[in-house]
Amino acid sequence: MNDFELWHDKWAANKIGFHLEDVNPLLIKYWDRLSPKREDTVFVPLCGKSEDLVWLAQRHEDIQGVELSQIAVRSFFAEHFYTPMVTPISGQFELYQFDELNIYVGDYFTAPIQPVELIYDRAALIAMPEELRVQYVEKLKQSLKPGGRILLITLDYVQSEMAGPPYSVPSSEVAQHFGDEFEVTLLERDEADSNHRRIQQGLTRFAEEAWLITHQG
Repeated sequence: MNDFELWHDKWAANKIGFHLEDVNPLLIKYWDRLSPKREDTVFVPLCGKSEDLVWLAQRHEDIQGVELSQIAVRSFFAEHFYTPMVTPISGQFELYQFDELNIYVGDYFTAPIQPVELIYDRAALIAMPEELRVQYVEKLKQSLKPGGRILLITLDYVQSEMAGPPYSVPSSEVAQHFGDEFEVTLLERDEADSNHRRIQQGLTRFAEEAWLITHQG
């Protein structure tokens, strides 16, 4: 099964343990570190039906998202009683639009995202297997204007102890992906204690990390 089929199947079977019912606390805590302005456009890759989209749309005039699963996007609008305008784009995408929200259904790697000032990645990089992460980050960089900022949420655990997704993306890999063009700042590392379900499932360590990544252009 390829990764696209995996995510389609997860949404179709409602196996969406990765979906948070509430706005991500790290988004609320750290978004201001990106010096956001209301007119800044925001890109949310692999957005699912995240409540974070609503939170961001209350603060910005243009939110662009990409999601592979039509089920996820339709659920998002239905659950919020929004009636989006749906436009086919070049036979490859459907664009769902409602007020500040513009969500493309289709392949992230070819999505027609216009470069933005701000990117929020909670569960996208860590959804990518290692062999796709370089390509994923290249697309992310192309989607960011010079001087743009990214709020990135990653996980760090011993990869051999658990099959992803979500995958472990340690700090060394984050630094490697963003390198010289970007200033990379660790905002928080939240280390799981012995009561965390991942530790109880047998992982020796499990941490969530929040990063501020700033383009130096």
